[in-house]
Amino acid sequence: MYPLHLIKMTSPNSSDKTMKLVSLVTLTVQNAAVALSMRYSRTRNGDMFIASTAVLMAEVVKLIASLYLSIRSEASLPAGIMSVYVHVWKNKVDTLKVSLPAFIYLIQNNLLYVSASNLDAATYQVTYQLKILTTAMFAVLMLGRSLHKLQWVALVLLCIGVALVQLAATTVAVVGSVEQNKLLGVGAAIGACFCSGFAGIYFEKILKGSDVSIWMRNVQLSLASMPLGLLTCLATDWTEIKNKGFFFGYDAYVWYLVVLNATGGLLVAMVVKYADNILKNFATSLAIVLSMLVSIMFLGFSINFQYIVGTVFVIGSIFLYSYQPPKKPTVATIPPDDTGFNSGLKHLKRN
Repeated sequence: MYPLHLIKMTSPNSSDKTMKLVSLVTLTVQNAAVALSMRYSRTRNGDMFIASTAVLMAEVVKLIASLYLSIRSEASLPAGIMSVYVHVWKNKVDTLKVSLPAFIYLIQNNLLYVSASNLDAATYQVTYQLKILTTAMFAVLMLGRSLHKLQWVALVLLCIGVALVQLAATTVAVVGSVEQNKLLGVGAAIGACFCSGFAGIYFEKILKGSDVSIWMRNVQLSLASMPLGLLTCLATDWTEIKNKGFFFGYDAYVWYLVVLNATGGLLVAMVVKYADNILKNFATSLAIVLSMLVSIMFLGFSINFQYIVGTVFVIGSIFLYSYQPPKKPTVATIPPDDTGFNSGLKHLKRN
């Protein structure tokens, strides 16, 4: 946040341009960092942390951040605390509404770890763009929205691009001592895309159906996700947690990854004020290219012409889907009647 005196001294145009540039850089780095960091965390040497515990801890961090932002948005600390109490505890039914998307998001985050464990960062990120397709599908089914022709073309290009990228990769690759199963990675990524599409549209319906702030909704989401995340840990990894401990394999890098995942959604909510759809899509496209370049230079990743063509198709589909064709100008016509100016002329002629 800029100091107040700097905001007053800066013209609105230059301030907006600065914030758009900051938004672009921040979104690009964050999108690329998530893909690269998750991939590296699952292929590096050393003790492997338990993914379900990292998902749970990310929800804890997100809850703390959301509580702070929610309370800070109120006039005073007591007012902020009271607002949290009213929205979370007194309106229990409203809080329960977010339990379904919270559970779906939890599944999505666990699937993303599985995908990152079995796909290189660039392929993982390109494949995950199928969430555009699933989001559009659920928007049509759940919200009754209609897509224009260019958006349907974009979705076809997206599917072709992802297919080209997948066909350009090998079925199984081995990195270090960890076996990478491409089929499992792709399946997990597609599952995460469906989770993202459904939960995103469902959450949008909740947001638009009330005046509760996005920060308060994130508080409710995290509170609902934490017990579900704990149950997931116990159901899927109880034996490993019992034998090794909840924080087995945690180091500074794992904590960085936890914070990075926790702040991802909050970051988008914070910059959406300054970043339009074109800017956000540009950031996503740049992140794909950045992930690919870093993977090639530092992670031993190699690509071919087919992979490049598929990536171009995916990036192009992102921009094409968000393109809004200009509306045809409507020409106002004056109906022939005896009112207004025409009526006045007739009256003068009669006189």
